[in-house]
Amino acid sequence: MFPSVAQTLGHMYLFEQLYMSVLAGEPNENIFSKIPEWTEETQGKTVDGMQRLFAGVTEQFRDLLRRTPEPDKAMTIEHPKYGRLDTHFSDILHHVVNHGTYHRGNVTAILKQQGYAGVPTDYLFYLMECQESR
Repeated sequence: MFPSVAQTLGHMYLFEQLYMSVLAGEPNENIFSKIPEWTEETQGKTVDGMQRLFAGVTEQFRDLLRRTPEPDKAMTIEHPKYGRLDTHFSDILHHVVNHGTYHRGNVTAILKQQGYAGVPTDYLFYLMECQESR
């Protein structure tokens, strides 16, 4: 767990940018060279600033999904430390969602430890909120 909400959100943003690039088929060299830039983008951001960054990533994911006719397409990921993984686009997408869920729970735990009320992080609550806003 990260020691602050800001660091957790920064990590989540970096991870989503990284895996957006993986899913888009970018070479590792291109992805790794962007990590300092993605890290810098989060520095000193307010909650509203982070929300804008995440909104941008959301649009990038939507665009990628529109351009991906076969979400179960096979793909191979080469990780410099862990090696090769033969997987599917949809598996990596699930990984991104699970990662975000895990760290949203971390943010809620940090806030509760600081005396703030927690917020529901279950996907079902998100769906209910979407339904209410229609």
